[in-house]
Amino acid sequence: MKADKTNVASATPSPTRRKFLAAGAGAGALAFPMISKGQAGPLNFRFQSTWPQKDIFHEYAQDYAKIVNDMTGGDLKIEVLPAGAVVPAFGLLDAVSKGTLDGGHGVLVYHYGKSNALSLWGSGPGYGMDANMLLAWHKWGGGKELLAKIYEGIGANVVSFPYAPLYTQPLGWFKKVITKPEDFKGLKYRTVGISIDLFTAMGAAVNALPGGEIVPAIDRGLLDAAEFNNTSSDRALGFADVSKICMLQSYHQNAEQLEITFNKTKYDALSPKLKSIIASAVDAASANMMWKAIDRNSQDYITLQSVDKVKFYKTPTSILQKQMELYDEIIEKKSQGNPLFAEIVASQKKFAERAVKWEQDVVVSRALAYNHYFGKAAPAGKKA
Repeated sequence: MKADKTNVASATPSPTRRKFLAAGAGAGALAFPMISKGQAGPLNFRFQSTWPQKDIFHEYAQDYAKIVNDMTGGDLKIEVLPAGAVVPAFGLLDAVSKGTLDGGHGVLVYHYGKSNALSLWGSGPGYGMDANMLLAWHKWGGGKELLAKIYEGIGANVVSFPYAPLYTQPLGWFKKVITKPEDFKGLKYRTVGISIDLFTAMGAAVNALPGGEIVPAIDRGLLDAAEFNNTSSDRALGFADVSKICMLQSYHQNAEQLEITFNKTKYDALSPKLKSIIASAVDAASANMMWKAIDRNSQDYITLQSVDKVKFYKTPTSILQKQMELYDEIIEKKSQGNPLFAEIVASQKKFAERAVKWEQDVVVSRALAYNHYFGKAAPAGKKA
């Protein structure tokens, strides 16, 4: 019975203790307010791409948004707008940084005017790496940390996710077949990034235009030739309406990828769960994009030839060699007095030296297998 009295006494607090507990409960309520599940609505993020709505790249932006929207179950909803809906394509970085947009979808080379080092994530031969290998350098070889340094240095309030490795881009669309480096002299040509310096050094008069403005510029005679990216984008944007000659293979943008950006302030305020979903969605969208590109680019390659009567030619080796020679000179000049630029170049070379050697040693020739099963491909310099 004595023990029972003790239990009853301990279970019934004294008036003084009741006041203390009540005060503590009140403080706890202030520190950890109870929020009903339905009180706070879902987060809505407004994104803009740097692509026209008809471009497959805009479709890739929508694909990413759908993955995030589905994985969050509506807790975070991304709406994707086409280029120009809020700001021009080349104004995307500023808009995301200022919070005018919550995020965006584009390419790092479009920010070339902010820092020419950003072009190292796309312009040039990649030291033998393709875009997938360059992304491996970004994720595992130090590129991610170096990119963060660039954005911090230019005061860009963004979180960047390079993703979606792109296949080697064509030299471009021309009025006549390009046979030697000298053919670029005086040519009014469109490109972006460090490729501006490259083709300027080859003698071209270069104009950097976003994707949706290229074909109208060719049609009005403001451009003689231009490069963009891939057969699906090029066909959708109407390149075949203004040119019937496309030169395949080039080192000017051999290892480019797309980029997803978030306003850093808004991203940092997200829960760990939503941040994890965003990162996982980047990886998922990256893989899906590569597979979709193989399907769509290869089909549009056939359609451009059979329906649009486009003739494809392989870029001559003399031009490819000249591109690398000029690129090396440009990179050396830009590295002088720019330690971060030089650090990125050194980091990429170090990674490429082992990664490309490994790939060349272990990957069997696909050309040999293709020729065995489907007949020999067209010789260099001839119609593909």
